[in-house]
Amino acid sequence: IKSIGLGVGSISLNSIPFLNNAYSQNKTKLTSYEDITTYNNYYEFGTSKSDPYRNSQEFITKPWSVTIEGEVENRVTISAEEIISLFPSEERIYKLRCVEGWSMVIPWMGFSLSKLLSKVSIKNTAKFVEFESVYDPEQMNGQRYPVLNWPYREGLRIDEAMHPITTVVTGLYGKALPNQNGAPLRIFVPWKYGFKSAKAIVKIKLVENMPTSSWMRSSPREYGFYSNVNPNVSHPRWSQATERVIGEGILAPRIETEMFNGYG
Repeated sequence: IKSIGLGVGSISLNSIPFLNNAYSQNKTKLTSYEDITTYNNYYEFGTSKSDPYRNSQEFITKPWSVTIEGEVENRVTISAEEIISLFPSEERIYKLRCVEGWSMVIPWMGFSLSKLLSKVSIKNTAKFVEFESVYDPEQMNGQRYPVLNWPYREGLRIDEAMHPITTVVTGLYGKALPNQNGAPLRIFVPWKYGFKSAKAIVKIKLVENMPTSSWMRSSPREYGFYSNVNPNVSHPRWSQATERVIGEGILAPRIETEMFNGYG
């Protein structure tokens, strides 16, 4: 049994996280732990890259629970501790590609979202999955300003949500997920731009109709529902053909972006 910290206090994993080769497809070197945890987009804690690290250290993530509801036969609310106990975490090395044109290679810890969704009987009417992040402006200073329509919402088509590489993230680099990276539980979808991966989730809702995500509502001309990584489709304000690798230095050449971030 390996015990890891989760915000305040600790939880126990029911197995030591292991590297599953099926989820380790990247050929480039890992981004450093320091870069992964200090260069973040997490507007709930501020809009500068360093704000999430500086402003989230006292964020309380225990107790924490996630509700699964909507087009399901049995609505459930389950604690983060129970989720991590029920579904052993494994190391999955995936590249994160930000819509801003930069990338990281991260040794995530987690498990397939489909396993969590197996806790409910999903109705045939469910076509999409909506994720809702926590709303707590007392702890999240960025939510005190209308930068986005809080709480943060994202969504996937149900077959995307059930794909085995769509991941519930519990940690990274063999450690508990840091607050600035979306603790205690976040979603990660490797073939989509990073903003599609909701952090600090508290609700998963199965729905009939395509949900409107936070960035779609904020700027529908720039951010669509699917937002798959595609080097051939530019953002209205910049090209997506190449990306800057975080940690390689400002003089390092940009690399070509792969279709679906290399997970096609």
